[in-house]
Amino acid sequence: MAKAGDKSGSRVKKGLKRKATAEEPQETAVAEDGATESGVQPPKAAAFPPGFSISEIKNKQRRHLMFTRWKQQQRKEKLAIKKKLKKEREALGDKAPPKPIPKTIDNQRVYDETVVDPNDEEVAYDEATDEFASYFNRQTSPKILITTSDRPHGRTVRLCEQLSTVIPNSHVYYRRGLALKKIIPQCISRDFTDLIVINEDRKTPSSVFGRIKLCYKDLNVVQVAAFQTSRALGLLTLPIRRGKDPTEHIPEIILNNFTTRLGHSVGRMFASLFPHNPQFIGRQVATFHNQRDYIFFRFHRYIFRSEKKVGIQELGPRFTLKLRSLQKGTFDSKYGEYEWVHKPREMDTNRRKFHL
Repeated sequence: MAKAGDKSGSRVKKGLKRKATAEEPQETAVAEDGATESGVQPPKAAAFPPGFSISEIKNKQRRHLMFTRWKQQQRKEKLAIKKKLKKEREALGDKAPPKPIPKTIDNQRVYDETVVDPNDEEVAYDEATDEFASYFNRQTSPKILITTSDRPHGRTVRLCEQLSTVIPNSHVYYRRGLALKKIIPQCISRDFTDLIVINEDRKTPSSVFGRIKLCYKDLNVVQVAAFQTSRALGLLTLPIRRGKDPTEHIPEIILNNFTTRLGHSVGRMFASLFPHNPQFIGRQVATFHNQRDYIFFRFHRYIFRSEKKVGIQELGPRFTLKLRSLQKGTFDSKYGEYEWVHKPREMDTNRRKFHL
């Protein structure tokens, strides 16, 4: 019995020795990789064989886990490269090469033949003879009527009231079942030059018939621009701290990135809503910024804190416009003459193609 026990004991010792010899290279590898004194092994980096695709993993949980590990590995490699380049730039100092311009959708924009050249004689002639020429020649001053769809709700009503504080010499009229073609003759008889109609969908502002310019000779509409409204926020719903209410001073106008012939006419349309001479003492600015055919409206007050720093305070409201159609001639939603119509299936095939 003792001999048998000795044999079994020797077998156990041999097994322990084998395990110890097998575990020694692992411990040394962990020590080389930078294991802590407590013996906790750090998580191993995700190593994938060449030609391996995570989509080939059938188990959903395992596939998600491998994907997150791969993303973490990509972030670590990107951060390491970024730190290395930063150290090289600090070492070179003034001799460091200029930073490369990152590729964006805006700077990779597809070339458009209709981009306006300020020295083009044809563009100058069109501006001198278009429907906004009387405004830019200071022959007329704008007087705007702001109205809504039938039976508007609270958010639409508040947006109209706040627009009347932003646009000088504007008046709000609430429609009560009155057709738009009946409103136009009344506007002309009361010397209104422009009409803005704000529609709503699900109790929120959804679309804007902006800058419906009226013609005095015959009761026709010269130009109608239909916009889709999104992200309309009023004074009380702004996500940042709001300052004092807007004053009655005439604001300055900033039109940014309206480069094509279509964008040029839309920019002139927005500019002609405001009077000619802004009152700089009010320090108020209305901005129409076009980016990827989305027109962002912001209303700010500024103050010069120093020669290089400017403080900006948002007054509101804010909203985003997307041009859907541009109609010229007599106002007719069905049989009118459209100068430009947005067709998503034909025009939105390329993300780098813009029209404004």
